[in-house]
Amino acid sequence: MNLDELRAVLSRHARPDQRTAIDDVLISKVEEPAPPSSSMSGTVLAVIAQGAKRLALGERVYEYHAGQYLIASVDLPITGHFVEPSPQRPALGFGLILRPTTIAELLLQAAPGDLPPIGGGAPSGMAVSDAPDELLDAVLRLLHLLDRPRDIAVLAPLIKREILWRLVTGDQGAVVRQLGLADSSLSHVARSVQWIRDHHAESFKVEHLARLSGMSASAFYRNFQAVTAMSPIQFQKQIRLQEARLLLATHPDDVTGVSRRVGYDSPSQFSREYRRQFGAPPSQDAARLRGPRHDTAPTALV
Repeated sequence: MNLDELRAVLSRHARPDQRTAIDDVLISKVEEPAPPSSSMSGTVLAVIAQGAKRLALGERVYEYHAGQYLIASVDLPITGHFVEPSPQRPALGFGLILRPTTIAELLLQAAPGDLPPIGGGAPSGMAVSDAPDELLDAVLRLLHLLDRPRDIAVLAPLIKREILWRLVTGDQGAVVRQLGLADSSLSHVARSVQWIRDHHAESFKVEHLARLSGMSASAFYRNFQAVTAMSPIQFQKQIRLQEARLLLATHPDDVTGVSRRVGYDSPSQFSREYRRQFGAPPSQDAARLRGPRHDTAPTALV
């Protein structure tokens, strides 16, 4: 499929907040290079129509280019940036938020034998593949609805289901299908991920999270690392530091208080880990966060 038409539609409808008139559909247009920034991935399909984006998840690095897509099946702490965008050649991307309930409904409607069995163990929480023409065609037809607003309510849900079907039957189908299965290894890990996010300031034992996930401690640890590329403790540290950064944007003069609120007993340890993560000590970064040109909104995958 020629990507030129997809680029034209994305460029025409791009807004600063990435939102569109279609629920769960995002459009990104980035014209200026920026240093890598940290955010949560969300559960999303991201298609690049122009340019490239590079992401780090733990020790893993993902890069996807025009005509490729990335799946994030768990809400994960990432660091990423678009590679060399410019006003003459901006990065352009499409995003669709993945809803587990919608995927589950789709799987229930599939006939026996339409989908191959899912292998054992939890897959990585992120994966990159080349986008087949059928997927790009469906994405383009969905975006064309932005030019015909009266069609959105009726046709958008149908085309979004087609996109999901292309995903669950495609190269990364196992990852997407596990997102819709309540008893999959990925779903079990996702529950523990959500627990850590909700209780990031608390200490925990891996055995507690394993029980929460319905696994033995060894199986849980193995599956958690497969999905997130981090140990549970490393994951908690990433969440704590990202939460601290958000708090410092509104409480720049209370570094010690913020460090305690996110679970650090030692302010000096907090400062060391914060600087390692964000490239500046907390007080200096807080001043930058309050600058007029700084955008504290999360960086999306698209």
